[in-house]
Amino acid sequence: MNLNFSGLEVSYPTHRFPAYGRKGMVATSNAFAAQAGLDMLKKGGNAVDAALAAAACLTVCEPTANGIGGDAFAIVAFKGKLYGLNASGPAPQAISLEALRERGYTEIPRYGFVPVNVPGAPAAWAALAKRFGRLSLEEVFAPAVDYAENGYPVSPVLSHFWQRSFEIYSKNLKGEEFQTWFSTFAPEGRTPRAGEVVRLPDHARTLSLIAQTQGEAFYRGELAERIDAFSRQHGGFLRAEDLAAFQPEWVEPVGTKFGPVEVWEIPPNGQGIVALMALNILRGFDFAPEEKHSARAYHLQIEALKLAFAEAQRHVTDARHMQASLEYLLSEEWAEEKRKLIREDALLPPPTEEIKGGTVYLCTADGEGNMVSFIQSNYMGFGSGLVVPGTGIALHNRGHNFSFDPNHVNCLAPGKRPYHTIIPGFLTRDGQPLGPFGVMGGFMQPQGHVQVVMNLVRFGHNPQAALDAPRFQWIKGNQVHLEQTMSEAVVQQLAALGHEVTVTEHNVGYGRGQVILRAEDALVGATESRVDGAVAVW
Repeated sequence: MNLNFSGLEVSYPTHRFPAYGRKGMVATSNAFAAQAGLDMLKKGGNAVDAALAAAACLTVCEPTANGIGGDAFAIVAFKGKLYGLNASGPAPQAISLEALRERGYTEIPRYGFVPVNVPGAPAAWAALAKRFGRLSLEEVFAPAVDYAENGYPVSPVLSHFWQRSFEIYSKNLKGEEFQTWFSTFAPEGRTPRAGEVVRLPDHARTLSLIAQTQGEAFYRGELAERIDAFSRQHGGFLRAEDLAAFQPEWVEPVGTKFGPVEVWEIPPNGQGIVALMALNILRGFDFAPEEKHSARAYHLQIEALKLAFAEAQRHVTDARHMQASLEYLLSEEWAEEKRKLIREDALLPPPTEEIKGGTVYLCTADGEGNMVSFIQSNYMGFGSGLVVPGTGIALHNRGHNFSFDPNHVNCLAPGKRPYHTIIPGFLTRDGQPLGPFGVMGGFMQPQGHVQVVMNLVRFGHNPQAALDAPRFQWIKGNQVHLEQTMSEAVVQQLAALGHEVTVTEHNVGYGRGQVILRAEDALVGATESRVDGAVAVW
């Protein structure tokens, strides 16, 4: 198992190579954000300052996948120790299944105020800065504020996703409460084309206010009052009291041994446990070096993920409401029991839900050994379709992930966090930080984690090749999507095993990831070839 990440291994399919640095590295899905993070390192900041600068920039420069009104999770390696942060917000205290039934709902909608939980991202920024940051939030947010005030040119990929959201929202969002989204993100009745300069002045004012007050304005000040008033005006459940009561939660990451490394995730309500359970199953199979990207390797990964997802959808929710113990779900006893179910043909698993996503992932490292794995999201692109007037705050719609079934462990309840899709990952070796990794994209995220870890650990890829290798996405049942870069022989072999394969024309929907790892005395990093990713190095 080669983990030195050296050499000039060709990165499939774009022939890109990993980036190397020594004093610092920032990998994101957006070049402006990556450079903003690197600027913080050059100013004397650390990996946390860099991550926060990049995160704030992404709410401005990639608003199609995250925003000020979203949630966030992080794993931080600081002075050799791992720290986890869960900044996903709970459902409002005023909401309940009964209240929704009284309004005629039979399921939780995608848009509007019903799926809006307390946003956690601003609290994550403040908590990380207070505990680990070296620079002030005003310094750290300065690049994001500048881009929001003075503008930035839109990339082709960003333009594509912006237009796609506009088409969806134009079709589905008809109420008065949605008009601020259109006036904020499509003020000319259309979305920006590639190369056009976009300015978001409301974002600039809001980010400045959050920085000046260390997040207090969002939860107990002017911004909280605006959110409360907007919610009341349109019959929403979210109140200032919900915002004021929120605190992000510091948690112990959960992990598993996989080959020579340990793989770490945030514990539930996140779905990182899906990746760990699948890796535990896969740990019991031998993979020869020549089997990388073979039908057998993909088949075993698909089957392991099916079994892990089925278990997670039965059990994962707010940790305070879970009935199954993490110890059992991550035990070798559980893994062996599931491993025996895997056959040479495709196994039809219990029914699961297909969920889409919209998320940004970033990772950073400094020259002192500190590293950050950070992820934030509005969900389903821009989220609920609601933007608080005068603020640029696009509210997320994470409540859509709750079950409407009162007997399900993940059923909606006041003050409860739902099953959450966004997950930051981290690798250690012999307990020492090796580096952060992540793949964004709804239910694709644990699938991406498993495939990247397999490529790094089992097949010895460097980080760029591990990201660029052809991916699959299990959808539901035996339905599997394959990237068009997958070899025709593998496609036919998987179909012969009983997988209902669809080769997609475009390599969209397979996640977007970043990796930074420590290699000898250097840092080696990579970003997706599937998006406008960038690795800024020092």
